[in-house]
Amino acid sequence: MTQVDFYIVEQARDDRLGIACRLAQKAYDTGQRAHLHVADAAQAERLDKLLWTFRQGSFIPHAIAGTPEAEAAPLVIDHAGEPAEPYQLLFNLADEVPSFFSRFERVIEVIGTTEQEVHDGRARYRFYRERGYPLTDTRV
Repeated sequence: MTQVDFYIVEQARDDRLGIACRLAQKAYDTGQRAHLHVADAAQAERLDKLLWTFRQGSFIPHAIAGTPEAEAAPLVIDHAGEPAEPYQLLFNLADEVPSFFSRFERVIEVIGTTEQEVHDGRARYRFYRERGYPLTDTRV
């Protein structure tokens, strides 16, 4: 059964995408392949740029789905739908639970500090809990 881990951002100076980059770095460092599901193309572009610049000296090979580089990249950013490739991790940075989440070993949900992010995060937490998925939460 898919493990769902919630990371709850506690300080407004940290944003969801920055925390997601730190967690993506850990995933990459441990050899895990990840699908980073985002809300739309604009968020995909922001995350793409941030993964290159969030920490000086870091290198996280990644690509946006649909590009030639995506096939070989260990981390792929997508907003359009279910990935064709197998990945261990799903980073859900969209507002809703993607329909394909259960095909992953682990889902990472990052909950931001805005009222809307907290509201949407609680709804996703209820969704998983009501269906019996194992949940953890960590304050970051």
